[in-house]
Amino acid sequence: MKKHNFYAGPSILPDYTIENTIEALKDFAGMGLSLLEISHRSKQFVAVVDEAVALFKELLQIPEGYSVIFLGGGASLQFCMIPYNLLGKKAAYLNTGEWATKAIKEAKMFGEVSVVGSSEDKNFNYIPRGYEIPADADYFHITTNNTIYGTEILEDLDSPVPLVADMSSDIFSRPIDISKYAIIYGGAQKNLAPAGVTFVIIKNDILGKVERSIPTMLKYSTHISKESMFNTPPVLPIFAALQTLKWLKNMGGVAEMEKINIRKASLLYDEIERNSLFKATIPAKEDRSRMNVCFVMNEGFEQFEKEFNDFATEHGMIGLKGHRSVGGFRASLYNAMPYESVEALVAVMQKFENLKK
Repeated sequence: MKKHNFYAGPSILPDYTIENTIEALKDFAGMGLSLLEISHRSKQFVAVVDEAVALFKELLQIPEGYSVIFLGGGASLQFCMIPYNLLGKKAAYLNTGEWATKAIKEAKMFGEVSVVGSSEDKNFNYIPRGYEIPADADYFHITTNNTIYGTEILEDLDSPVPLVADMSSDIFSRPIDISKYAIIYGGAQKNLAPAGVTFVIIKNDILGKVERSIPTMLKYSTHISKESMFNTPPVLPIFAALQTLKWLKNMGGVAEMEKINIRKASLLYDEIERNSLFKATIPAKEDRSRMNVCFVMNEGFEQFEKEFNDFATEHGMIGLKGHRSVGGFRASLYNAMPYESVEALVAVMQKFENLKK
């Protein structure tokens, strides 16, 4: 039976990425050595980093004046590095979920934090609007996609201060106007590569404005000047990221991927709306994530939650169980998720409905 991988992260990767990475594990670049045992400073691996950076810039149309670097520590380390490097006196944050909450907690160690809007009052089931960003803030931080709760900011916001975005789970899923952002960062384990590498797209002139001393490893300029080679980088995830970038280009690029993602998400949300057994957890359609579709049993059918999860698993649907903060189900539809897998999930939902009629 074919398995359909709906895990929220680490999550599905393109077959192209997995197959090429397997080959490199056996023999990397014709060296007769595994990718796991070569020097990160070898010309063969430096070429991997250079090509990955070039494809980042090409696919996202990153303008001059920005750097792309690869770091360790996951997006969680960026919760610290962002304020360490940027926060002089005050920063503004939008609280849309658990990861934004954690970023806010870290930033408070470095200065004043103004939470300009929050959806915590309704268990993060909407995107706040109508807030005011302080003009004297050093930066404004947002989390564009919220994997746990299933909301997503699907536009590039206008900000009077430098805009910083955690795009761990929706990078490359839609075109982005990079010029509106000072920093975009994310862990790779959703839309890019296995866990272990973090990407940071950074506008160079945003740096060097805080007075505090910053440890060498936590200073963005360190990694920019050394082109991600200050210390040994996570070699395997970077190689896998390059394969995903190549796959994405072969698929037609980010604009084409957005069309596919809209089709996938629409198919599933339409079935949730139609199916008498289920309901979406995010009321406003404009706030619903394309990457993480969250839904629960409808009123009167709550007792079937475990039964449906078991039924779906028996039919090859893997990783559908929702986060404990929300319950129900979460179908993660990242770039590598085939449309056919979403069709298979919809068919299972319809079959289960027919059993319960």
